Amino acid sequence: MIRITMFSAAETVPGQGVGSAYRELVNLLTDRFPDKFDLKFNSLSRTDISHYHTINFGFFLNTFLPGRGTKIGYVHFLPETLEDSINLWSPIKKIFYWYVMTFYKRMDQIVVVNPVFIDKLVALGVAKEKITFIPNFVSKDEFFPIPDNQKAGIRQKLSLPEDAFIVLGVGQVQVRKGVLDFIQLAKDNPKWTFVWVGGFSFGAITAGYEELKKVVDNPPKNLIFPGIVDRGLMNDYYNAADVFLLPSYTELFPMSALEAFSTGTPTILRDLDLYRAIIDGYYLPANDRVGMQTQLNQLAADQTLQHQVAQQSLAASEYYSAAHVSRIWEDYYITQLREKTDGGHE
Repeated sequence: MIRITMFSAAETVPGQGVGSAYRELVNLLTDRFPDKFDLKFNSLSRTDISHYHTINFGFFLNTFLPGRGTKIGYVHFLPETLEDSINLWSPIKKIFYWYVMTFYKRMDQIVVVNPVFIDKLVALGVAKEKITFIPNFVSKDEFFPIPDNQKAGIRQKLSLPEDAFIVLGVGQVQVRKGVLDFIQLAKDNPKWTFVWVGGFSFGAITAGYEELKKVVDNPPKNLIFPGIVDRGLMNDYYNAADVFLLPSYTELFPMSALEAFSTGTPTILRDLDLYRAIIDGYYLPANDRVGMQTQLNQLAADQTLQHQVAQQSLAASEYYSAAHVSRIWEDYYITQLREKTDGGHE
């Protein structure tokens, strides 16, 4: 068996996509490869592979200890993707960004969830031959379509209006996620119901915290902020919605979009270059809030279009399913062990 130690603090802060991606991978390896991979968590015992999911300083220090095997860094963000997420004093920010890249460069191998970031990492000093693209995925056991005849009951369970056209957004409440556009769309469309699931995971240092907190505390009547909810409820929220809208300005590979795809929920995303590299053709693109309004109008008025885009979502979920991605991870870990053995690296 290949010994793999997972180093992660991703689940200590609720409501983050990094935590969702980490949990999905751990569940996948545990369920599908119980006789092939021996998993340990935040352990300093000898191992064949150390897989670092978060960049905690304690994890950085343990990379210098013996017995770490091949060190794999999982890149869920770059300094530029943090720019609009948190407010830090400029000197602190420079030190933190330097630390992020120092951590990544300390790794023997890097895994990115979006191929667009390969060249960005190379430009920041990471050797290209160390970088591998492996996409995110979601489990169909957790995210799946619910029959239409059950949706009224789900809306009632979630205290959502049964007959409304419901637009769902998911993610941390921050400027980078495009929440201000989501709020304005709610104000512009009082006959529709808008729901944003997520909260202030970084508290008061969240970019735009004061402005956003005022709206969260006193939203328009048709805008609901349930806050950070239990992951077990998320399938209900996606299925209760008529459309999933993610107006985010920067992402690596949004778990929320994959979750929406897996439930067959028609999806609108801001038209970003990095989406075209991984999920082009599976969603309705919009350049700005005006474009989002246009796409929402079309979906609200055309049930045939709703069905068509729902089918696109389900097609994406097949490609980014656990079954498909599990084979990629299996090959990757086996390759890393073989190269360690052949190359004689610690």
